[in-house]
Amino acid sequence: MSLPEYVSRCRDGWRIAVWVQPGARKSEVAGVYQQCVKIRLCAPAVDNKANKALVAFVASVLNVKKSQVVIESGQTTRKKLLALNTVAEPDWTGLCPVGSPQ
Repeated sequence: MSLPEYVSRCRDGWRIAVWVQPGARKSEVAGVYQQCVKIRLCAPAVDNKANKALVAFVASVLNVKKSQVVIESGQTTRKKLLALNTVAEPDWTGLCPVGSPQ
């Protein structure tokens, strides 16, 4: 499987471009938007709740520890860059939108 367009390899792990939609009915991967994986989150965008929910959601779908997922940029915006600090390549299918080619 090739890397999704929103994932890149770096020296110490992986980078994931994410577009976040807080306050959704359920947390889910919702497609690709502006070369980012779009993730809807139940959590509201107040008191850092959406950022914490994003880290937990991405860690869950990629089957890694929450401590391995770090928001590198975009703390206060919808467009974020996540660092995935792991040498082993995760199974990206959890971050692929339903119906997208893998």
